Amino acid sequence: MRTFEVRPGEVPAVTGPTGAAQVVAAFLGRVRVTGDPDAARELMAPTVVAHQVVAEGAHQVVRTPEEYAAHVRDMLRTFGPFRYTVTELLGEADHVYVRWRQEGHHVGEFDGRAPTGAPLVEVGSAVYRVAAGRIVEYWVQLDRLGLSRQLDVGGQ
Repeated sequence: MRTFEVRPGEVPAVTGPTGAAQVVAAFLGRVRVTGDPDAARELMAPTVVAHQVVAEGAHQVVRTPEEYAAHVRDMLRTFGPFRYTVTELLGEADHVYVRWRQEGHHVGEFDGRAPTGAPLVEVGSAVYRVAAGRIVEYWVQLDRLGLSRQLDVGGQ
């Protein structure tokens, strides 16, 4: 699957060899861009392990669907109603790879920085593991340095 925009509440149509890709597509449209806790409970296991893959040292965060939905709502407060574009989605068996570009504006405090209104772009990717029709685990990588530099420029 190639580039497509994910719109809040819409489930992107994906074709592919796995039902896991369809679960992740539903998650992107119903949870990742909305923070809908009901959809999160439907599409995520009762606890989900998020492997934060960062250069300074990987760590894990365990979240409930409700906690993940709140995390997305925090992003919406920081970025505003952002545009979320998937630039690659690949599924194989129970694993689904997603690469994205998220575009918004610095409208809420982030990392101790007051809002500037400046445009912000976050690029990242994740591999989701799906079991029994729900996301149970994922590995995420984000360009944190690039985002930090944008915040530094926007605040000047």
